[in-house]
Amino acid sequence: MLIFDAHLDLAWNALDWNRDLRLDVSLIRKRENELLMTGKGRGVGTVSFPELRKGKVGIFIATLLARLMRQGMMPPLQRYESMPASYAAGRGQLAYYQAMVEAGQLRFIKNSEDLVNHVQRWQEPVPETEPLGFILSMEGADPVLHPSQVHHWFDLGLRIIGPAHYGVSPYAHGTSTIGGFFPMGPDLLKEMQACGMILDITHLSDQCFDEAMELYGGPVLASHHNCRALVPDQRQLTDDQIKKLISRKAVIGAAFDNWMLYPNWIRGKTTVKESGVTMNTVIDHIDRVCQLAGNSDHAALGTDLDGGFGTEQSPGDIDTIADLQRFPALLKLRGYSDVDVAKIAHGNWIRFFTNALSKK
Repeated sequence: MLIFDAHLDLAWNALDWNRDLRLDVSLIRKRENELLMTGKGRGVGTVSFPELRKGKVGIFIATLLARLMRQGMMPPLQRYESMPASYAAGRGQLAYYQAMVEAGQLRFIKNSEDLVNHVQRWQEPVPETEPLGFILSMEGADPVLHPSQVHHWFDLGLRIIGPAHYGVSPYAHGTSTIGGFFPMGPDLLKEMQACGMILDITHLSDQCFDEAMELYGGPVLASHHNCRALVPDQRQLTDDQIKKLISRKAVIGAAFDNWMLYPNWIRGKTTVKESGVTMNTVIDHIDRVCQLAGNSDHAALGTDLDGGFGTEQSPGDIDTIADLQRFPALLKLRGYSDVDVAKIAHGNWIRFFTNALSKK
C-alpha cells in the first residue's frame, strides 16, 4: 500500500549529518560506525531513499530546518547566530532537494495537479526509477527574514510553514516555552494566508496554537503530533486542540519518536525494550484521534524518523522506514476496515493537499 509520511528531515540529514541518502541504510550505519561518529542517532539511522522505496513511502513532506541559536538551551539547538545565516542555510537545504530532483531521485510537488499525477504514477506497478514525491515545509520560520518574504519562499516551492520549533523563533513561542506570538507573528500568518501557504501548528506553544487558530483562516495541519491524554507533555495535542483541528478539516500525523509515545521517557536513558513501545503504541494515538473525530478522516502518519534520533528512540518493531509497509496490517488487526486503513496510510493527506494546494 502507498504510504504518505508527513514529516521527514531529509535535507538536514544529508547536510548536517552528512548522510548520503542514496545509499541503503545499512551502508549509512556502517560508515558512521567505521568513522566512530558518536551521539544520539549515529550508526542507527532508519531513513534513506532505497528504504523509502522498499516501504512504498512514495510521497512525504520534506523539511527545511535551519534554526537560530536558542539562549539557555543546552546543548544549543542548531547553531545559526543570525536570521541571514538561517536564511542561507535554508536555501542550501532547498538546493539539496533541487539536486536530488535533477538526479531523478525526487519529484517536487507544488500544486494539486502535480500531486494527482504523482499519486497515479505510484499505483501498481511502480517502476524502480520512479522518483519519490515531496511537498516542501519549513520547520521553524527562522529563515524567513521578514513576513513579506513568505511570498519569495512560496515562489521557490515552499508550501508549508511551522512558525516555531523547540524554544522560540523570531515569530512565536514553540515547544517547552510559554507565551504567544511575537510582534512579527500575526503579520507572518497574514502573508501566509495571502499567498496560499499552509500552516503547520506542530511545535507551537499552547497560547500560540490558540492565537494561530484565531488569526489564520487558511488550511491547517499538524504534521507530526501525538495525544497529550496518553503522553502528558506540552509537545502533544490536548483533546480540545484535536477537536479544534478536526473542526478546521485538518489532518494529524502520528509521530514515531518514542519520547512522544511513552510517558516519562528520558532521552539517552530509557530503552526501547523497557518501554515496550511498538507501532501498536502509535496506533493508540491514531485511535484516539479517530474516536474524537467519530471517523478516520483526520488521522495519518508523520513519523519524524531520523529527526535527530534512530532506532534507539523508535518503536521496537522498526528497523528502517521500510517497515511502515507492515503498518496497514496492524491497523486491520485493531479493527480498522480496508477503507479506513487506506485513509490513514495515504488517503487523508492526499485529500487534504488536493484541496489545500493551488490547482496549478
